Amino acid sequence: MEIILHKKAYLCLVIATLSWGGNAVAGKLAVGHISPMMLTFSRWAIAVAIIFAISAPQLKKDWPVVRKRLPILIFYGIVGYTTFNAVLYTALNYTTAINVAIEQAGIPMLIFIINFILFRTRVSIAQIIGFSLTLVGVALTAAHGDLASLLDLTVNFGDALMLIAVVAYAVYTVSLRWKPAIDWRTLMAVPAFFALLTTVPLVLWEQASDQIIWPDAQGWAIVLYTAVFASLLAQVLYIKGVEGIGPNRASLFINLIPVFGTLLSVAIIGEDLQLFHVAALVLALGGIAIAEKGKSASP
Repeated sequence: MEIILHKKAYLCLVIATLSWGGNAVAGKLAVGHISPMMLTFSRWAIAVAIIFAISAPQLKKDWPVVRKRLPILIFYGIVGYTTFNAVLYTALNYTTAINVAIEQAGIPMLIFIINFILFRTRVSIAQIIGFSLTLVGVALTAAHGDLASLLDLTVNFGDALMLIAVVAYAVYTVSLRWKPAIDWRTLMAVPAFFALLTTVPLVLWEQASDQIIWPDAQGWAIVLYTAVFASLLAQVLYIKGVEGIGPNRASLFINLIPVFGTLLSVAIIGEDLQLFHVAALVLALGGIAIAEKGKSASP
């Protein structure tokens, strides 16, 4: 039974990271077609409409628990949903895809550190080795096969923003250990609603500063993708994955995001698939397998 549950968790995490890899590509394609805060607001507006339409009876049933645990659910919406995405979309206007990909790879290690500091969660040697392998795979993808090019990276405003996004998502992932015992639809709907509310002042600020870009046809297509896949599907599956194997082990799968992002760029943008793409995917998957084989007793 445990093996079956773990396999379901792996599948959930792979689909979630695939959706988020597409989100990174969508964010890059959005530049010039819709502004970052408008994109963040629009995706959550659509996501909230969908999730509330399918979960209204369940929300009513879970309301007594929601009312008692509202602060943590608001926290999920502000930190995990709004902050991460708004900052990521903004960062893509100032820094390169190479920098963003490498910086996202810092999320799993930061989760390990936070869990160790707060909860003394043990990390096995195999998990450290697995993380290192997946990090090499991510770096290989980000550097387009030339690891020496990583030495030329410089920190700019966009990189600083991405560090904020990395910290936000690591904190969100660790905080999932305190999520209330409610149906997944409620767990998605309530934070999404507060994510929507917190994007309103961001859009107003963007408009007041004459930085707002209203979506064109491509912008609306990106909004729909991010609302359905990157917002609803990926978030729910990631929560399920964390439930199944714990935040430390689930966080390793985050290193698949830049790999999938690169592969999706090949399919969507038309970039050439090269040998280092395949090597990076093998390293990322191999690292996860090693970490799982030698997982620590405490997930």
